[in-house]
Amino acid sequence: MTSTPLIYRRYGGSLQVDIPTFDVLVEAARIPETQWIATACPLEGLSCDPAFLAFMDSDGNGRVRVAEVRAAVAWAAKFLKDRRGADAGSDVLELASLSMDAAHLRGAAEMILRTLGAQDLGRISLAQVRESDQALRKSGQNGDGIVAPALLSESLRPLAKDIMASFPEVKNRSGEAGVDAAMLKRFREEREALLKHLDTRATVFVWGEDSEARARRIRDVAPLLDTYFLQCRLVAAQPEAAASLRLRSERVEGALGDAAALGKAVGELPIAAPEAAGVLEWSRLLRGPAYEQLQAFRRDVAGPVTGDLERLSDAAWRDLVAKADAVLAWFAQRDANPLHKLAGALASVSLADLDAMDAACQADLALAPTLAAIIELERLVLYQRWLLVFANNFISMPNLYLPKAPALMEKGTLILGGRKYTLSVLVKNRAEHTSLTSQGTTCVLYVQVAPKDGTPGYEVAVPVTRGRSTDLVVGKRGVFYNVDGVEHDATVTHVIRQPVSLWESMTMPFTRIASFVTSKVEGMASAGEKTFDDALEQGYTHAATAKPAPAAPAAGAPAQAAPGGLAGVLAAGSIAAAALGSSFAFIVSQVKSLTMADVITAASIIAIVVMAPAGLMGWLKLRRRNLALLLEGSGWALNDRLMLTRGLSTLVTRRPRLPQGARVDHRDMVRPALLAQQDDDGETEGLSGWARLGLGVLIAFVLLWQVRNPILTWMCEKAWLSEATCVALLPSHASSTPAVPPAAATAAPAQAQ
Repeated sequence: MTSTPLIYRRYGGSLQVDIPTFDVLVEAARIPETQWIATACPLEGLSCDPAFLAFMDSDGNGRVRVAEVRAAVAWAAKFLKDRRGADAGSDVLELASLSMDAAHLRGAAEMILRTLGAQDLGRISLAQVRESDQALRKSGQNGDGIVAPALLSESLRPLAKDIMASFPEVKNRSGEAGVDAAMLKRFREEREALLKHLDTRATVFVWGEDSEARARRIRDVAPLLDTYFLQCRLVAAQPEAAASLRLRSERVEGALGDAAALGKAVGELPIAAPEAAGVLEWSRLLRGPAYEQLQAFRRDVAGPVTGDLERLSDAAWRDLVAKADAVLAWFAQRDANPLHKLAGALASVSLADLDAMDAACQADLALAPTLAAIIELERLVLYQRWLLVFANNFISMPNLYLPKAPALMEKGTLILGGRKYTLSVLVKNRAEHTSLTSQGTTCVLYVQVAPKDGTPGYEVAVPVTRGRSTDLVVGKRGVFYNVDGVEHDATVTHVIRQPVSLWESMTMPFTRIASFVTSKVEGMASAGEKTFDDALEQGYTHAATAKPAPAAPAAGAPAQAAPGGLAGVLAAGSIAAAALGSSFAFIVSQVKSLTMADVITAASIIAIVVMAPAGLMGWLKLRRRNLALLLEGSGWALNDRLMLTRGLSTLVTRRPRLPQGARVDHRDMVRPALLAQQDDDGETEGLSGWARLGLGVLIAFVLLWQVRNPILTWMCEKAWLSEATCVALLPSHASSTPAVPPAAATAAPAQAQ
């Protein structure tokens, strides 16, 4: 097949290879990994067939990488000679489009079509492949050689269940537990070994049916008797050691009166005085803690076995221990066999029944090639349907920028606060996700989606590109529609606040100043209220607990005012009122000296000084918005930035228009109803008409008074007012009138004479 030239296109500042057809995909898969938009992505959060993703993830690590994408493209290209179905993303496979290498897939497809009784034998759909696979699995034919008891004959089922209970469980592809050839082989081996072991019972059980009980009694007293006979050997080798095995007198005297200490001391004594001959005289047993246990052992075990109820020698004891160990070892070996619970029924197990179950497993295993071909056929149909779409969301990402089709990583659409947010990605760990998105300049909402059907919810990250971020707060509720259009409840859980528009970035300093001032004023008000309450409480307490006033001082003694009290409060209040009054007078005097033009100019300059830097920084932030951080926080590995252009921002966050042909009635429908209700109740709403008129005239007078000088100057220049009126209203007008020269002033009286 001839090579197809590649075309690179620019999407939002990112250069991406254009992959319109499967033939182009074959060539695009060979370009260097550095030119791929993504090099790895998680399976979770992708909106496509889960079985397709499972096929793509060949190593089963939950992620898709470059090598796996290349392998999938090469595999599909090998079996498809006609790739028009892959170009269209069809889930119907034309058998004529299969290559010569896909002969086994063609045979599997034809078998499925004949089994299902399909009318068209030239094409097979994904639904037909899955229907056939499910039918085979439900019938118990899975091709894995594991047969469930329900698929065996009635006579074989009890034996099959006993075998399954004896070994680790194995399940077939349908999820049902069963038996397989390996389990049956092990059953035969373990059965034969256990039967041989059971045949040795008569040789080991020297005491008949009492062998197990006696062996365990011997094992119980073994620590006591082993220690005693070791002490006997010590005394035989060193006779003076016998004295060391007895308690010293000071130890006994110290334990007297203390039952616990005395019991501990007695427990350290030998069970009997050690004899150098190595013989235990039962009558010489010391009445220590084990006295009763040893007497019962003598009566029930040692006496009947050895035939001597008076003494037990070291040799006889070692013979008892050896025989007891042999009995206990026999039981341990039996219990180690997985079939020990079936020991009584193993001899009656029919080998013919085992052969019948083995034949059923082999028959199921013989279907493995056919079922493997069906699985590969499903894989090919899924690759035809999804591989080109996946490549356009991995090698390139045009769907992220174009509204014609949603990208695979999109989870759905959020409706919140009168806006429509069309891009959202799955978030598995918000802490890890925010650690990346907080480094960017994009406003991001974290929204908890709660399905209405009770299934577990999930969290998504939603970029905000239009509107105002200040309107978005934690706890705000909305509606979320997944990619299938199913409606879910949505709640904002976290907000990474960044400017959304240039205007918001310019006004953000004023918003912060207002928030700061408001918080400070509220804090001061709360502190003042608390201080006032505390002062009242202290005053009340002082008045209630005050002692009677002392006698009046002598007449010549000057009266000394007590600190605080009502006088202090009045003095402090007077000082505060004077300070506030002087501050207000200063502000009024300064404002009065300014004209309206001065106020407007000053306000404009302040706004420009504050808003210009903020606007510049906001413009730079808006230009650097990068969607790659949103995806990388969800586990994607990206090579390039995915810049959020102005055009894309209008697609990601939208406020839909009114329906075509709709008309807006600007009348307020609440006010007429409110007035009618007030008329019925006899109430009046706010100020009367005359009061509103007076207030309007007052406001107009104040505004005109601020600009009176330029207006009157202009009217005087136009000679609309008389000279006397101008001089009266504008004192500066008189000083600007030309003065009469002195010569003319003296000439005028002379002429009069």
